[in-house]
Amino acid sequence: MNDSQRYEGASLVFPIAMASLGIFFFSMMDAVMKAQALVMGAYSATFWRAAMGAVFASIVYLPSRPVFASGRVLRLHVIRGVLTAFMMLFFFWGLTQLPLAQAIGLTFVAPIIALFLAVPMLGERITPGAKLAAALGFGGVLIIAGEEMFQVDENSSLLGVAAILIFALMYAFNLILQRKQALVAKPLEIACYQNVIMTAVLAIGAPFALSLPADLVQWSAASAAGLLAVLSLVSLSIAYSRAQAQELVAVEYTAFIWAALFGWWFFDESVGVRTFLGTALIVCGCLISSRKQPLRPLSDTL
Repeated sequence: MNDSQRYEGASLVFPIAMASLGIFFFSMMDAVMKAQALVMGAYSATFWRAAMGAVFASIVYLPSRPVFASGRVLRLHVIRGVLTAFMMLFFFWGLTQLPLAQAIGLTFVAPIIALFLAVPMLGERITPGAKLAAALGFGGVLIIAGEEMFQVDENSSLLGVAAILIFALMYAFNLILQRKQALVAKPLEIACYQNVIMTAVLAIGAPFALSLPADLVQWSAASAAGLLAVLSLVSLSIAYSRAQAQELVAVEYTAFIWAALFGWWFFDESVGVRTFLGTALIVCGCLISSRKQPLRPLSDTL
């Protein structure tokens, strides 16, 4: 019995808790990166986040003298690393063009797409509970974001909206690759390879567009973003090694809860009744996802 089969039928509380922790770290990184992208530009901010992430991940991973990846495992690392490099450029640039709530709200079409990609790409059978959890999560986002999510006026950036939607499509594929990777590689390996490959891909544009962090604040922000990215990757990799993609996609919606809390804590943004109602739906979706599943064979295609 392999690792993936051993975890089937086990409680989903732990993987959902780890996925929630990963989304928390990722949401914190978003806040840091929005500020970085506004002062440095999306490309430079993304490059230094990846570079610092590569440094932190390598410091922890390489001393263990790992056997370097090859074959299909290396192929997965390369595909996801290249995808993530371009995906994050779209996302961080979009964050500079749109209000945070609207940008993050638009990204939440990704878990819905990923839910149905899990059928042909992972061989998963989508359960009614997974569909209900995803619907509740998306409904919670709609309640919190309201009309702001789809609002277009003279101050709106249609290119920003397009960038976020492109990111969402790429992120859906990223969630599928995340599950595939987690079944064949360890969390620190995933974090190290992804950040190193991202840095290598982004370095292609360095002679033309890269700028150095201007001061200690920007260097500190780049370091914080890199560390948060590694923590997020490790947490999510642990989660996706122990649960199917369909069982975890609803957890992605908790990012909007963190966005609301960070907006209230750091930027004095109001938290109204809609936020509490939407949060309740998102939490209900996560609780439905966390129900223990019956033991069944797994047919992930790698």
